[in-house]
Amino acid sequence: MAKQIKNNKLLKGIAAVLKELREAKGVSQEEVYNDTNVHVGRIETAKANPTVSTMAALCNYFDISLSEFYRRVEKI
Repeated sequence: MAKQIKNNKLLKGIAAVLKELREAKGVSQEEVYNDTNVHVGRIETAKANPTVSTMAALCNYFDISLSEFYRRVEKI
C-alpha cells in the first residue's frame, strides 16, 4: 500500500480558509457536523488530510466552489 502524501502547508491553508468560512457563517464546529456529518475540528487544526469528496461537501455547505476555495488557500 502506498504511503499517503501529506503537505502540511496545504493542510494549514485549508484549515485557515475553512475556519474563516465557518466563522463568517456564524456556525460552530458542532453545527457544521450536525448539518454535514463532517467533523471539521481535525481539518481546522490541520491534523486531517480531507478527501476531495469531504471538501466538496463542505464547499457546498458554505456555498463556495471548490475552485474558489482552493484559490483562497493558495493566497495564504
